[in-house]
Amino acid sequence: MTEADIEAVSAVRVRGWQTAYRGLMPQAYLDAMSVAADAERRRSWFGRRSPEVSDLVAERDGEVVGWACVGPARDPDIAPGAGELPAPEPAAGELLALYVAPGLIGTGIGRALMAAGTARARAHGFHTLYLWVVRGNTRAQRFYERAGFVPDGAEEAYEVGGSSVPELRYRRPLTPEP
Repeated sequence: MTEADIEAVSAVRVRGWQTAYRGLMPQAYLDAMSVAADAERRRSWFGRRSPEVSDLVAERDGEVVGWACVGPARDPDIAPGAGELPAPEPAAGELLALYVAPGLIGTGIGRALMAAGTARARAHGFHTLYLWVVRGNTRAQRFYERAGFVPDGAEEAYEVGGSSVPELRYRRPLTPEP
């Protein structure tokens, strides 16, 4: 991903949320999401991200149609010292995001992004890859389970538009590439 991809990545992310989380989050919140506002936040973050964070895009005919982001795990129970400076060498990674343009779900773009993100995580030396998925997002849960992820028992909720949204944590061991 380059800075020039930010607007397109934000469009994929916002449309992805509006599609995947319909019925799982307040509709008013989803309807109010703005590609421009998301892109503005992403631009301010893009230049400051850690070198261990990899943003990857999938393109079709020169157009961004998917985005994945992988980096060090953020949860203190799996990343001892998370938030400390200087940070210890991370042993676990996290799939921070994976979105595909809604009309292209099921075409292999998500699998390609997952493979690229997993390869990037291995290259950073991560031995395990974690992710969080919204409870009830059965399509995503099935996708991650087919990719070898299993729930690890951790659950957490965060507030979206005044409602509590529960998430489940999944993990997958990363073995070295053959």
